[in-house]
Amino acid sequence: MPSVPAEIPVLLPPAGIEFPERRSVDTTAPLSDHDLMLAVRDGDLDSMGELFERHHGPLFGYLAKLTGNRTAAEDIAQVVFQRMIKYRHTYRDEGKFTAWMYHLARRCASDHFRKSSSSPLAVDPSDLEDHADQSEGADQSALNRDDHELLRRALGRLDRDDREVLLLSRLQELSFAEVASVLECSVGAARVRAHRALKALRETYLQIQKENPA
Repeated sequence: MPSVPAEIPVLLPPAGIEFPERRSVDTTAPLSDHDLMLAVRDGDLDSMGELFERHHGPLFGYLAKLTGNRTAAEDIAQVVFQRMIKYRHTYRDEGKFTAWMYHLARRCASDHFRKSSSSPLAVDPSDLEDHADQSEGADQSALNRDDHELLRRALGRLDRDDREVLLLSRLQELSFAEVASVLECSVGAARVRAHRALKALRETYLQIQKENPA
């Protein structure tokens, strides 16, 4: 029988030839909002900086349109991020960060209005037109570019709850499941509220149109 060598020899490249080094592939992907918030919850407060960079703009836009006051919107946005840190322990593994953020924003806005004894003003309707009800009729006409002033006035007459559900579902494009989480209601109730808000917008627009015939 052939003898078995005591050691397996190490193969080396011929003299003067070098094998190229294997390049490591960076598979690190940016953390999701959910993972970043979990890190914040566990004590990594630096991760809040990344969440701030990602969401400050959209959050400010939502609050500015809800309040009609950019200064108040900026103040409320700052409070929202402060509360995210303060109440980070309430964030759940199964949660959706965006819905949780707007839930806090809604409460912060309510606190602001209660303290200042003021009400949110009408929002700019231009951001709603791309997400309008697709049915034909007065509401479709209301979202025409030439009717922005009438629509602005119609939105101004809506109660705060109707305006809020329109902003969340149409402007921020949250799913009805997320809207339900923000408003603390069932998905079915969120759908009903959104439908009711669109109906109220349509009826109010028509009323203003009658009051101001061309």
